[in-house]
Amino acid sequence: MSQSSPNAAGTDTADKPSWRAALAVYLEPASLRMLALGFSAGLPLLLVFGTLSFWLREAGVNRATIGFISWVTLMYAFKWCWAPLVDRLPIPGLTAMFGRRRSWLLLSQLGIVIGVIGMAFSDPKVAVMPIVWFALLVAFSSATQDIALDAFRIESGDKDRQAALSATYQTGYRLAMIWAGAGVLWIAARAEVATPEKYDVNAWQTAYLVMAASMLVGIVTVLLSKEPAHAAIIRAKNIAEWFQSALIDPFADFFKRYGWHAALVLALIATYRISDIVMGIMANPFYVDMGYTKNEVASIAKVYGVIMTLVGAFLGGVLSMKFGVMRVLMLGAILSAASNLLFAWLTTRGHDVTALTFVISLDNLSAGIASTAFIAYMSSLTNISYSATQYALLSSMMLLLPKWIAGFSGVAVNSVGYASFFVGTALLGVPVLVLIWLASRRLS
Repeated sequence: MSQSSPNAAGTDTADKPSWRAALAVYLEPASLRMLALGFSAGLPLLLVFGTLSFWLREAGVNRATIGFISWVTLMYAFKWCWAPLVDRLPIPGLTAMFGRRRSWLLLSQLGIVIGVIGMAFSDPKVAVMPIVWFALLVAFSSATQDIALDAFRIESGDKDRQAALSATYQTGYRLAMIWAGAGVLWIAARAEVATPEKYDVNAWQTAYLVMAASMLVGIVTVLLSKEPAHAAIIRAKNIAEWFQSALIDPFADFFKRYGWHAALVLALIATYRISDIVMGIMANPFYVDMGYTKNEVASIAKVYGVIMTLVGAFLGGVLSMKFGVMRVLMLGAILSAASNLLFAWLTTRGHDVTALTFVISLDNLSAGIASTAFIAYMSSLTNISYSATQYALLSSMMLLLPKWIAGFSGVAVNSVGYASFFVGTALLGVPVLVLIWLASRRLS
């Protein structure tokens, strides 16, 4: 049975629970489990994205190269290509012991650990390519973990609880981003030895080795968790039957259920986070170029800012349950695009810690609201029979266009400067508002 119909994607017409009931769902075991697993999912991203860009810029790598290196994260955009394997293919030995979802989670987590250790022993000032190859391994393994974990999350609760599961997942995710963002910068700042070049590769090595050890949180959680009831191993009689059930049926089911409306849904998903993602590539190089220290960025952008994201994620989950996902989706889109304009204003302030705190707070609050509503929206679109493959398709669509455009962000900053670049990223969010309005009308 399908988890949702086209009219279920927005819960605006459903009976709404009381405020007390909406809050109580966060204390359920499935929600708490998502907190720890969200940490496991959030840890690798900054290590190959934001924090890495800070490291590269400090090592003297130019902005254009940093922008192109961000294409490593396109791994997340193409995870739908191997999602059917993760969804249906058993891993010899592991699957029999741990089940379909947990076996893939454990394998992918091992790949992340190996990749992060490899990055730790690389020096981009000497050679960029070794760290790029290990970053690719981390990104591939992290994307694989996301496939299995998204299915695990969707199968852990009914449609009405997806917003709450999304919010606790986002909370764990953002806590990991504090650790992988502020934690790395703090560790590196305290481990570095003063040099004329103000760059110490051994400090970054120490920080990344600590991050590799931090993946134990996810590994232990998977080992202590139970396999979801819907995740029983599916056995096909022959290769043709497996190919049909793993590759054809999930995509055919999606387009059959949504018809022409699928094009509108995919267009919305493909552009919803475009403002944040394109701008985010240049955030850390911007902080470095504006003269902010590791400790300043760690305490403001990577801790206080992420705390504001947690507040936004919590608000997004509660508001989605109370008022419906589509309304909060629109609110998040407006706030996310508008907050980029604040970064343009920040370029006029010089080294202003107070202004940075203000901008980071509003930007991350907006991101938290938008992310929670968006994940709940995508989750509601999937059929639980094909949850891993269909969610991977949707979340890949979310990343493909924004991350490809983001690869040129360094070139754009070099050409027009930071202020014009930030204004341009805000304008990218305007078409998204139209798509949400059209999708809302279709669901009404």
